[in-house]
Amino acid sequence: MPRPASPEGELDERIVGFYENLRAHYPDFPPYDHNSPWMDMPLNVGIDHVSMHLSFSERSTPALQLIDQLARRDDLTIYDPQGDEVT
Repeated sequence: MPRPASPEGELDERIVGFYENLRAHYPDFPPYDHNSPWMDMPLNVGIDHVSMHLSFSERSTPALQLIDQLARRDDLTIYDPQGDEVT
């Protein structure tokens, strides 16, 4: 499925920091760890978002906790399309 086009413009430094911290813990480029929480790599990153497809398994629990922690730190919004929830 094609990914939607991202808007063009200046990078949001909060997004950059979020992504860099996230991939420091859970890389999204080779070599891939067999315990990676990501189901689609590399992550879809734009100037205003990081889109993640996580495994529906226990290996995603620590990644979800880190995502929540980093999003709170950087004052970012989390949208879960499966539950149509915004945090």
